Amino acid sequence: MNWQERIVVEPSILMGKPIISGTRLAVEFIIDFLAQGWSNEDIIENYCITIEDIRACLSYANEATKIYPVST
Repeated sequence: MNWQERIVVEPSILMGKPIISGTRLAVEFIIDFLAQGWSNEDIIENYCITIEDIRACLSYANEATKIYPVST
């Protein structure tokens, strides 16, 4: 999944938080719904996004939370 095609940062929207392109929906908002147990279908129905948008949010979160060891 190439999240860069769907996730953008617009400084004028939500103080520059990563959002789904063309929306005002933050990645963290979608991840939080998933963590609360919402189904993909519930999110899609309530927020008019696609399964690809949800997958892009997950891919972005995966990249953002990777920790790479630093050699000392």
